[in-house]
Amino acid sequence: MKAVRFYGREDVRVEDIEEPQVRPGTVKIRPAFNGICGSDLHLYHDGPMPPAPTSDSPHPLSGETLPVVLGHEFSGVVEELGDGVEGLAVGDHVVVEPLMVDGTCPACQKGAYNLCEQMGFIGISGRGGGLSEHIVVEERWVHPVGDMPLDQAAMIEPLSVALHSVKHAQAKAGQTAVVGGAGPIGLLVAAVLKAFGVKTIVSEVSKIRRETAASTGVADVVVDPANEDLKSVVLAETNGAGADLAFDAAGVGVVVNQLLEVLGGNGRLEIVAIHSKPIELNIVAQLTMQDRQIGSSIGYANDHAEAIELVRSGKIDLQPFITSRIRPDEIVEKGFERLITNKDSEVKILVEMS
Repeated sequence: MKAVRFYGREDVRVEDIEEPQVRPGTVKIRPAFNGICGSDLHLYHDGPMPPAPTSDSPHPLSGETLPVVLGHEFSGVVEELGDGVEGLAVGDHVVVEPLMVDGTCPACQKGAYNLCEQMGFIGISGRGGGLSEHIVVEERWVHPVGDMPLDQAAMIEPLSVALHSVKHAQAKAGQTAVVGGAGPIGLLVAAVLKAFGVKTIVSEVSKIRRETAASTGVADVVVDPANEDLKSVVLAETNGAGADLAFDAAGVGVVVNQLLEVLGGNGRLEIVAIHSKPIELNIVAQLTMQDRQIGSSIGYANDHAEAIELVRSGKIDLQPFITSRIRPDEIVEKGFERLITNKDSEVKILVEMS
């Protein structure tokens, strides 16, 4: 079968590999669509980094070294069921929660498997990936999506990241939240907030991304922080009280400081983005004297079913976030490279596997 495999920095190949076979407790899936994620982009441009293995060091759970099949944001159709699998049928439309966990560490034991000490990802750490003609995964990670279009279903994984962050921040209907950054995750965080009945103010320097936030309806108010006073806008929209919540989806220190400035008393800042550099905060002035909180969330745990229901119920429409569709053999030129040169105009590029 054909698969897209990652060999190392700027080395991705479409090639023939052996087709996987079902085992007891597993499900064989024919991938339909696979989204390109920022993690895929970093691997391609920067080379292997955890949770990816290297050519010499295998991942502790998969036991695999490079090359590995890419693709962890994918939807597909059930082709075959292993012995003991229940609740699924051949032909079901599904998505995969693309995790591998040890099940024995303290985090796993208390149900927070997104914090597993040996965390790995299908499509990054081994065990196949969505950028292939077939994949076999454990039953526990397979989620049926009913009649949801399979292209939209491929976005359930990043939507689950956004949902997890909003739930972690304890967002409630009637609150006001500011989202800093309108990339894919920031837009999806705003979409979840809107579905929860939260008023959303999206702050973004890119004109194209601001237009996307507005046209998709996930933002009640859109602000250009480079040319507008974000704090003044937030105070005007909250009758002087400041925001209840703020979400950092940008991953830069200046945004964190902007968001803390617009929070009201008892407000909470939730960090969703991955920061590559340390930042400096004035704890007393920015947190203590306002009784504020900072939280941070990663990934998802037991969130996929709720994310699927948000889409199936019509509370979230994922279609507007799909900006391009490409073939597997176009993944470098029209996928990775386009996301670098045209990142503001792309939200989610899907690789169509059929």
